[in-house]
Amino acid sequence: MSETRELSAEIAQCQACSLAITRLKVVPGEGREDADILFIGEAPGWHENQQGRPFVGPAGQLLDDLLVSIGLNRSEVYIANVIKCRPPNNRDPLPAEIEACAHFLDRQITIIQPRMIVTLGRYSMGKFFPGESISRIHGVARARGGVLLFPMYHPAAALHQPSLRKILETDMAKIPSLLTKLTDVGKTEEKEDITQLTLF
Repeated sequence: MSETRELSAEIAQCQACSLAITRLKVVPGEGREDADILFIGEAPGWHENQQGRPFVGPAGQLLDDLLVSIGLNRSEVYIANVIKCRPPNNRDPLPAEIEACAHFLDRQITIIQPRMIVTLGRYSMGKFFPGESISRIHGVARARGGVLLFPMYHPAAALHQPSLRKILETDMAKIPSLLTKLTDVGKTEEKEDITQLTLF
């Protein structure tokens, strides 16, 4: 069994917060264990709670379309969430729930070792950019320790506010060239210098 599957099995048994009582299915995440890109959403919704898979509802369809627009599909990336169980009535995750799941997400990052982490929405953005505003920093990549951190709006936001779809499309279109730029920088810069680099 792969490391991500072993971790997923462990997550499925988690009773660390009250969401263990209300969930139907745990949604650990899925994708390539050696993916270059890790997408991190916020929390499972209704469809995800039914299927035990991330981003399978309308927001997931939009994410799939965005991936296709840059020549990728979901089997080539890894997709996870900040928390692994659906909050009742799709409410926002609570701080205690985020804290209870934090070590699972950290371990996923350690196993996958992505070259790029794309945060989708303000809760996943907050893990890496605490105190920042998504309206201000979306679409701007920052390289730390040789890994690109790239905040984007959550696809669900574009479903509620159609004007955000163009922003999502524009931000997604930057990803291929940013990965290329990271590779080029890695050939010429020391790792400690990369941690201070901001890529636009």
